[in-house]
Amino acid sequence: MSDSFPWAVLFGGPSPEHEISILTGLQSERVLTASGEQVLPIYWAPVGGWFLVPQGTEAKDYLEGVPAGSKPIDVRIGANSGLFIKKRFGEDQLSPAAVLVCLHGGVGEGGGAAALFTLLGIPATGSSLFAGAVGMDKLAFGGLMGTAGIPSLPRELLSTLVEPTFPGPYIVKPRFGGSSIGIEIVDDIETARAVGKASVHLRGGAVLEPYRPELADLNISFRTHPTLQITPLERPLRGTAKTGLYSYAEKYLSGDAGADAGLTSAPREFPANVPDAVAEHAAQLARRVAEVTALTGVVRVDLLLDEASGDLFVNEVNSIPGAMSLYLWAPQAPAAQVLKDALVEARDARSVLPTSGFGSGAALRAAGGIAGKLVGLDGPQG
Repeated sequence: MSDSFPWAVLFGGPSPEHEISILTGLQSERVLTASGEQVLPIYWAPVGGWFLVPQGTEAKDYLEGVPAGSKPIDVRIGANSGLFIKKRFGEDQLSPAAVLVCLHGGVGEGGGAAALFTLLGIPATGSSLFAGAVGMDKLAFGGLMGTAGIPSLPRELLSTLVEPTFPGPYIVKPRFGGSSIGIEIVDDIETARAVGKASVHLRGGAVLEPYRPELADLNISFRTHPTLQITPLERPLRGTAKTGLYSYAEKYLSGDAGADAGLTSAPREFPANVPDAVAEHAAQLARRVAEVTALTGVVRVDLLLDEASGDLFVNEVNSIPGAMSLYLWAPQAPAAQVLKDALVEARDARSVLPTSGFGSGAALRAAGGIAGKLVGLDGPQG
């Protein structure tokens, strides 16, 4: 038996941004159900299990783990791929038309969810495996911006072998991670290397950037369906500590209490009070990033502005942004329309890549016996 629902929302996942993903997922579920859509809310627990959770859960329901009344989901890849829920007699298959992926950071945003849903044969938002991976790898993304001629600050690997080409002080960031967790400011490369070894967020790899506290943060969002569209600029407002960083707490935990605290109600200037030329340049850069990265759905681009010179730099890209950047789209389109457009794009216009070879068998016929190909591979003799 197969239960068919129009849409699903997936949130949680193994990531330092697990809690923020829950908030984005619950917000997206509410937006869609309030507009009359049927939604399957699917929670990916940090230990790996997937669960169909009751509709209308609150953030507090996840404080102790999986909410009461949830049903375990069997994620199955093989001849009969799909999402299944066991019943007393048999099982039900969940068959959403498309999945709104609300995973932040980690393997989910970094292309893992795209790969998984490709194997499951279920359309899902969040761009392709390859685009998501580049967006999550700060070193690769910085290199891509340089190759494309898109202005960005110098960014290099925190290396034990090679000295950086620019002097300190430095911002040290996790190479694979979100935009605000695990960031450190250091004076010199020796301290950067020590921090890189000590921090749990940096041990998997880190990048260096020049510390420029005078630069102002700006954000802009684009979406790719039904056409490429760009939002106005916003300026997140930093706290009074003047650290030069837009911190995790300011980004996600500030503002009024509730499921959207720090997502839609964090202190911000929107639209940003910048010259028209800066706003126009930011929109042009967002279009360039969309073209070069091939990211789809709803994406946020983080920029840095030198207000003295007017220079604008692309800093990072968020392929699955917090709150799906719905607050940036509010002046242009209802939140439900933004989410449904992304789901329709995933269902009807997703990029399908070849999944199997197109060989004629010539290589297999010419191979002969495999034993012959093992000769000389058993290491030094005598």
